[in-house]
Amino acid sequence: MTEQREILTWELFGTATRELAERIAADDYRPDLILSIARGGLFAAGALGYALNVKNLHVMNVEFYTGVNERLDLPVMLPPVPNVVDLAGAKVLVADDVADTGATLKLVRDFCEDHVAEVRCAVVYEKPHSTVKCDYVWRYTDKWINFPWSTLPPVVDAPIAVLEA
Repeated sequence: MTEQREILTWELFGTATRELAERIAADDYRPDLILSIARGGLFAAGALGYALNVKNLHVMNVEFYTGVNERLDLPVMLPPVPNVVDLAGAKVLVADDVADTGATLKLVRDFCEDHVAEVRCAVVYEKPHSTVKCDYVWRYTDKWINFPWSTLPPVVDAPIAVLEA
């Protein structure tokens, strides 16, 4: 039996992020900056930045997945870590591709909370077992997700490639 998967194409990703941005705008949330969680969140953050007219984008690199359905015990922030002075007093939108366990989003949200005016999370997908319930979600799923940016293997040799979430 073939495992059911959620397939996100590039075209559907465009639709998803536009609809996600429309939900954020309809909620009257106007972030001062978007904090993307690298790597998958970079795509969502860029698309949301354009749709919401937010040019101030920051990146936080967090390692959690080490392989397909293999994770570290806890997510780890990798340098460079954003300077909290750059976040001080801002309305921050944290963007990622998926809230799977929620551990990565919790780490980033908790990092921001004591320094910002407000922090909200936006994801393309949220899974039912996520410990973080995001403010803005395009679609809920309990399936494995094939993202267009990580479905194909790298074109160069890499020690570890996470191809799905």
